[in-house]
Amino acid sequence: MRMPWRRIAAWLIDWLCILGWVAATAAVGVPLYLTGVIAPSGLLLLNVIGAVVIVVPVVIGASLFESAGRAATPGKRALRLRVESRGVRPSFPRAIARNALKLGVPWLIGHSAAFAISTQSASGSGVTAATWALTAFAYVVPIAYVISLFLPHGRTPYDLVARTEVAPVTRVN
Repeated sequence: MRMPWRRIAAWLIDWLCILGWVAATAAVGVPLYLTGVIAPSGLLLLNVIGAVVIVVPVVIGASLFESAGRAATPGKRALRLRVESRGVRPSFPRAIARNALKLGVPWLIGHSAAFAISTQSASGSGVTAATWALTAFAYVVPIAYVISLFLPHGRTPYDLVARTEVAPVTRVN
C-alpha cells in the first residue's frame, strides 16, 4: 500500500530522534576533542569513530524497534505504520539489513565525503573529482529512496533487498 507522505513524515520524526542522539554524542565528544583528551587524526579514523559512535547505534536502535512487537520506529508508531515481512514483523537480521541500507550506507557515504572535503580543503590541495563524485552519490542515494516511494509499487530499494514493506497498522498491539 502506497503512503509516501506518511512515510516521509514518519522518517522526519525518526530523524528528530536521531538528531537527539547526535546532539548527546556531540555534547560529550566536542569538549573532549577541544580539550585534547581525544585527538583523532586521519580520514579513516574519523570515519570509523563516526560510524561506531553514531551510525552503528542508530542502525541497531532502528532495527530493534522494527523487529520488536510493534515493528515500528517512533516515527512509524506516531503515523500508525509498521514494517512487515510477509505480513509479520521482520526478524532482527532482516531489520538490520533494511536499516543498514536505509540509514547506514547513505550516512557513511556522506561522512566520507564530508571528511574528505574538509581534509582536502585544509591541506590546500583542492578537492578531487573523486571526492565530488562521492559527494554527489551521497545525495543521489537518499533522493532515489524518496523518489521510489512515489513509484507505482511504492517500495524503496532497501525494502526490496530486505524483503520488507511498510504497511498501515490494522489493529492495536
